[in-house]
Amino acid sequence: MKIAVFGLGFMGSTHLKAIKNIPQAELVAVTDTDEKRLSGDLSGIQGNIGGPGEKLDFSKLRRYSDWREAVKDPEVEAVDICFPTSFHADVTMGALRAGKHVLVEKPMGLDGAAVDAMVAEAKRSGRILMSAQVLRFFPAYRVMADMVKTGKLGPVRSAIFRRRCSAPAWSPWMADKKVSGGGVFDLLIHDIDFCLHMFGKPESVLAVGYEDLPRGIDWITAELRYPSIGGVVISGGWHHPKAFPFSMEFTVVTDGGTLEYHSSGTPLTLYRADGEQEALAVPEKDSYQAEIEYFIDCCAKGKQPDFCPPRESADSVKLALLILEAREKKGEKIACRL
Repeated sequence: MKIAVFGLGFMGSTHLKAIKNIPQAELVAVTDTDEKRLSGDLSGIQGNIGGPGEKLDFSKLRRYSDWREAVKDPEVEAVDICFPTSFHADVTMGALRAGKHVLVEKPMGLDGAAVDAMVAEAKRSGRILMSAQVLRFFPAYRVMADMVKTGKLGPVRSAIFRRRCSAPAWSPWMADKKVSGGGVFDLLIHDIDFCLHMFGKPESVLAVGYEDLPRGIDWITAELRYPSIGGVVISGGWHHPKAFPFSMEFTVVTDGGTLEYHSSGTPLTLYRADGEQEALAVPEKDSYQAEIEYFIDCCAKGKQPDFCPPRESADSVKLALLILEAREKKGEKIACRL
């Protein structure tokens, strides 16, 4: 599959590293408005995971400063969109209309109408559209979800997901809510999507929190209400710029035991109802590579991405916006209108 990467910032460079390790993928083009990055010099790239940026050899690639020209390239079969979120809808629509398959970074878009239009355009064009909700491919989360969804541990009684990091000083556009959606929206979209993946749409939501984007603070504690589960909580956000470390974790309580994971050192562990505990086997697989491999396989087979369907990615955007609305109402319960 001949692929072009659009946007050479932190996430674009992360995808480039993954693509290098995928035999089925051939990188043929890159797009960015920054001439230094377009030359292959990504040494200034920073992020909340992974190592520093590096210098890459783009001499054999077609390089475009305008994505509109890139989607006209007949050599490109699929595009991997890693632009800031506010560009996702327009670029996705343009690429689909040009006959390209599209992998678009999360969040899929910034409003419900836009993401619905993206899903509709993919259906009309007959192309594959997938949002890069990479948490679905993280080994610990995937093993936990498989155990829960297959009912091996019985009914879920409680689930808590938390994700935190410093405000991203390396990406000034992130602090602009019109471009990124804000810290809670951009960061916790992972956990919101994962809850949709595991439990489906909630009946209602409520939330409390605080936002002060100029100071780098944007956090929330939200509860998703499901009739059959005691409580599903999503919590986290930004905690000031630069210093605060990235972490993600979950605790899922079932009749058969409690599953827990923490990125800072607690491997996926099952604390059984009989009092025993077990460290669970988790495959060693790069999650970004896994998601791009899956996308490419779907494109090659003409198969819709049922493991990470665009309809659910669109619903995760709508649910994230609803949770932010609930935060403004300071704990008032809101019916889920997806």
